[in-house]
Amino acid sequence: MKYLITIVGPTAIGKTALSIALAQHFKCEIVSCDSRQFFKEMTIGTAVPNPEELNSAKHHFIQNKSIFENYTVGDYEKEALAKIEELFQNNDFVILIGGSGLYVDAILKGFDEFPEINPEVRAEVNSNYEKFGITYLQQQLQDLDPVYYQKIETENPQTLQNPQRMMRFTEVCIGTGKAYSSFLNQKKNNRDFTPVLIGLDAEREVIYNRINQRVDIMMNEGLLEEAKTLYPNKELNALQTVGYRELFSYFDGEFTLPFAIDEIKKNTRRFSKRQLTWFKRNESTKWFDYATDRKQIIDYIENILNQSKSTI
Repeated sequence: MKYLITIVGPTAIGKTALSIALAQHFKCEIVSCDSRQFFKEMTIGTAVPNPEELNSAKHHFIQNKSIFENYTVGDYEKEALAKIEELFQNNDFVILIGGSGLYVDAILKGFDEFPEINPEVRAEVNSNYEKFGITYLQQQLQDLDPVYYQKIETENPQTLQNPQRMMRFTEVCIGTGKAYSSFLNQKKNNRDFTPVLIGLDAEREVIYNRINQRVDIMMNEGLLEEAKTLYPNKELNALQTVGYRELFSYFDGEFTLPFAIDEIKKNTRRFSKRQLTWFKRNESTKWFDYATDRKQIIDYIENILNQSKSTI
């Protein structure tokens, strides 16, 4: 039996250190599931593992793409599953680590299949968004798929402010003449591995303090200079990321530098809250305090493995 040991949790909680400890214990490799650590031009602001950490265990999907590539979660699902299957040929264990809930779900559960959308429809939706803003997309979804709009509003309201997601919902509705929700849950995606989900958490004040400290460290390590080199390409989708957006506003003269740094901290704290909301929907996840002794987590995983073997 093959086991995908999956580590989730909010940013700055200590997932990288735990993943390396588990990879060393189970003598296996790590697949990153962080949607911004894929990009080689973004290092400091995405908290890419440092060289010592990268050398402590073999990592995959770290800085393997360029911000100039159109890399989607669907692309990642195909490539990561192929890599995981390859790794399982030589080992019964692979570590999956990430704070990007959508990408974790892509690996564990897969996505529903949608028809191809006419590029002209996509262009029209994009044009209308540029003219009328996010409210256009919200109104379109509310009119064309009120059931799904209500579901988002209730369960994940921040998605209503996400232009990429909202444009996708809208173009599917317009391009197919059917509700986006009608394409959901049509098929079962089978996986040839058993997921073992581990979550790291802490008291909110602890998480927020760790985030504030990480941002200060990033600034000391040169985040301002890194953002400056990326500023000419600030419109790229990959750069619509906390830590860069706020500094771009500083370069535009909209923020002072101290205010931009405070905004990075505030927006990262908000992001961590959304991460926890997403991950805690999965009742299969076993949650541990971030300061839990790693041996205790390893013992829990070993117990799960032994139980699985005894039922074979």
